[in-house]
Amino acid sequence: MIFAILRLSLVAFIVMLIVYFILSAWSRSVRRGKLAEEWDEEVREGDRDAFIEQGLAEYDGSLRRKLILGVFVVPYLVIAVLVYVVNFQ
Repeated sequence: MIFAILRLSLVAFIVMLIVYFILSAWSRSVRRGKLAEEWDEEVREGDRDAFIEQGLAEYDGSLRRKLILGVFVVPYLVIAVLVYVVNFQ
């Protein structure tokens, strides 16, 4: 029984890791596009690539970037709540 739970946890972790990397890459790509669009429409001064890199550096420290880590936390919390409700209620 314990090996089945460990195997399920390992598979779930690998799936969540893949989902995390996909979400992270997608979110960074969307942010890069918005920064490029902002520079094209509003800024138009200085180096475009430097503006985008500075914006991405700010994005890396943002709350949105950290919220993507919820991909790891939320599924385990849902499973824990389901196990509790099924077994103890």
